[in-house]
Amino acid sequence: MDFKELKLAVERDLGSIKTPQELRDFSVKYLGKKGAIRGLFAKLKNLTEEEKKNLGQEINRFAKNCESRVAELEKGFFENTQNDSLKDDTEELDINPPKIGHLHPITETIDEMNKIFLSMGYSIVDGPEIETDEFCFQRLNVPSDHPARGMQDTIYLKEPNIMLRTQMSSVEARVLANYQPPFKVVTPGRVYRNEKANKSNHFIFHHYQGVVVLKRATLKDLFSTLNLIFKKMYGSDVVVRYRNKYYPEVEPGVGPDMQCFQCKGKGCPLCKGVGWIEMGGAGIIHPNVMKAAEIDTKQWMGFAFGLGLDRWVMAKYHITDIRTLLGGDLGYKYNENEGNL
Repeated sequence: MDFKELKLAVERDLGSIKTPQELRDFSVKYLGKKGAIRGLFAKLKNLTEEEKKNLGQEINRFAKNCESRVAELEKGFFENTQNDSLKDDTEELDINPPKIGHLHPITETIDEMNKIFLSMGYSIVDGPEIETDEFCFQRLNVPSDHPARGMQDTIYLKEPNIMLRTQMSSVEARVLANYQPPFKVVTPGRVYRNEKANKSNHFIFHHYQGVVVLKRATLKDLFSTLNLIFKKMYGSDVVVRYRNKYYPEVEPGVGPDMQCFQCKGKGCPLCKGVGWIEMGGAGIIHPNVMKAAEIDTKQWMGFAFGLGLDRWVMAKYHITDIRTLLGGDLGYKYNENEGNL
């Protein structure tokens, strides 16, 4: 077979290839060590030097072109095989795979509360968990010698100025310092205190802080806001009371309590026998806190609230031990002295 006939045969056979096996047979027949194209080089010995050079170059170009076209066909077969495999795998998948996992109850509660406050025109902000003494205490009317310091068992990273925030009021202090009123803001987050964990307290817990500064903001507005969030979260028949409370950053201060969801006011270990669970603290922002943020108290007034988010979660999901929210070891649930979860 001369060179011209060989090229026609290659074109014919390439055009008829339908399977990977046919492609492999083609490669052996034409491009292998004993293939037809290599056999052409053996016939060059009978030609002149000039003819050898010219025909040899043409045969080389032809061989490379064949190799390139074979590579393209191999690539096409490979891609088709992959697509078929993927299609087969897809057909084998369950069209209704089971749901695995869910959002944490704390996350779900934060999301729900955020939606409620957003609907009331509030903005959501965040702040640092590692805080300074200035924003965690001083700007909240808690100087270094204030007795309220003893009410919070602070975890210091670098005493006395760097600590883990003990309350989300630290973000409130930053909002007051960096935003121009009027504003309505909420900020959920983790807080830390060096406390012994029990059924109702933990050294890592969560607050949901709110701060409002307007031309006019009264206790009536505060109570209306808190009553609304209680009803939105727990239904219209929720029972809430307010007690006078001391918090250095507000004056007057109040503590919203909700009737214990476990015993319905009769008294149990969860509510420590009183029938009520303290759900947070609130009040009218103290003038000293406003002045520390250089807000004119003659033009502006406001209220703030800090809700014990973990207890709101417990009430919503009927969880009777706060440690359930953060711990993986449930061994304590069998402690006969503390009762069941």
